[in-house]
Amino acid sequence: MQLIEKISDMKEYSLKVRKEGKTIGFVPTMGYLHEGHLSLIRAARKECDAVVVSIFVNPMQFGPKEDFKEYPRDLERDKGLAGEAGADIVFYPSSEEMYSEGFSTFVNVEGRYTETLCAFSRPGHFKGVATVVLKLLNIVSPDVSYFGQKDAQQAAVIKKMIKDLNMDTDIRIMPIVREDDGLAMSSRNVYLSEDERRQALNLYRSLEKAKEMVCGGEASSTAIKSEMKRIIEEGKDLKIDYIETVDADSLEPVETVKENTLIAVAVFIGKTRLIDNIIIGDINDKG
Repeated sequence: MQLIEKISDMKEYSLKVRKEGKTIGFVPTMGYLHEGHLSLIRAARKECDAVVVSIFVNPMQFGPKEDFKEYPRDLERDKGLAGEAGADIVFYPSSEEMYSEGFSTFVNVEGRYTETLCAFSRPGHFKGVATVVLKLLNIVSPDVSYFGQKDAQQAAVIKKMIKDLNMDTDIRIMPIVREDDGLAMSSRNVYLSEDERRQALNLYRSLEKAKEMVCGGEASSTAIKSEMKRIIEEGKDLKIDYIETVDADSLEPVETVKENTLIAVAVFIGKTRLIDNIIIGDINDKG
């Protein structure tokens, strides 16, 4: 496996692969890889000839009071895990390489995509996400790009951007990977104390209850969200950011839960913000 740090070198590698008539699978990450990331790399390995994993903690998507400086980083660990999962390239650019002096071009997907769910707590976040993903896609030129369903709003934003800008990459949104006890895997889980981690399981419990209610015939968004709220608030340190039911593609709010409804939740526990979701009728609906 090869480490590439320069944009020019990454472009040269991708051009060589494409000239050979081979396909490129791409997994963009912020590093500190876990099984969720590795599942994406393995999927890319199965479907593509070459697999590129980017590791870039993007400063543009962090707010001034968020955890950019504290975000976990361990390049040597990540290189080993990525290689074992099947990556050929780890693309590891610096902030200076990605955002040269005087950088002033941004991408913003407008409307419900960036005006709901996480947008209230993280203003400007999705502009940073869209901008860096567009840059990475232009640099790597992948045939297929892989993202996780845990970041459901991010996935919807990226799919919309790619459609609107007529970009030549297929998007695979892969199922959430969970710990044995149901907690959605996240690099930020390392921030949790033992007690906070136990309380964090209430997110998954609330989603499981929502799924149970839907399977039992309940379709009222209000009733489902009320029960989820009750379960989450059993965690003494959990502060609800949002509980929402929206269409999984358009992110428009829905009052009647049906197929392709995204049930999404975000909470603060201490200084850590966690998100989780299920999609009714989707593979993630199976937990």
